[in-house]
Amino acid sequence: MIGWSFYLDDPWKRGLWIALIAFWLALLLYVRIIKPLFMLRKPYRIAAVRQERGDTTTLLMQPEGHPGFRFSPGQFGWLTVWGSPFSLTGHPFSFSSSAEVADGQVEMSIRNLGDFTSTIATLQVGQRVYLDGPYGAFTLGKQADLRVLIAGGVGITPMISMIRTLADRGDRQPLMLIYGSKDWESVTFREELAALEQRVNLKVVHVLTQPPEDWPGERGFITAELFKRHLQPGYAEHEYFICGPNVMMDVIEQTLAELHVPMSRYHCERYNFA
Repeated sequence: MIGWSFYLDDPWKRGLWIALIAFWLALLLYVRIIKPLFMLRKPYRIAAVRQERGDTTTLLMQPEGHPGFRFSPGQFGWLTVWGSPFSLTGHPFSFSSSAEVADGQVEMSIRNLGDFTSTIATLQVGQRVYLDGPYGAFTLGKQADLRVLIAGGVGITPMISMIRTLADRGDRQPLMLIYGSKDWESVTFREELAALEQRVNLKVVHVLTQPPEDWPGERGFITAELFKRHLQPGYAEHEYFICGPNVMMDVIEQTLAELHVPMSRYHCERYNFA
């Protein structure tokens, strides 16, 4: 039987074990104590609670006694409510506000998907919450001849942040949003997207799985044929940003592969409720 001496006889082995133990202890100290202390010193207050279409609630949060943080559109943060940062009960949500807001306010738009998300609509103005962020590399990055944003359901949240940010920056680069929803009444940010089409060089393509009988737009699911109807040839030259449920994401990735779009041209954010 191999004993502990096998792992500790050589000085380099002892050094490696000591380094590994020190690393994990430092990580535990940071996660359990240092980061919660930092968050505790920089709380937020809920400044507004808005009900959106699609059983979605938007929280507008104002930094309390500090300037807040900067984020890039498409990133997310960990939201803690009903407790202190030491409880480690944070949940990840994308920021939905423009990244150009100057006063540190941030918004998260959260759909009721069960358990924790079902409590969001009950939060009160003035309630203290904690934010940890920003995180994520799902960001606009470099310019392209056309940015194609593809959203399914609650996957619209990072996309609306991108569009709002581009509008605030006065960006006129071509932009297309392909937005899959169940029905017309549940299209979150429906009215605002129509208004944003006037502020930026944006075309919105709504795709409904349960459309009304007189629906003039796209029906069913997002397919290669749909791309061909709305995009000019040269699909591999566009930059694609995709966010939504896993099933949708798998189909979109396969569709882009059929159109010979290289993986370097599309960026994905999969939504798994946590």
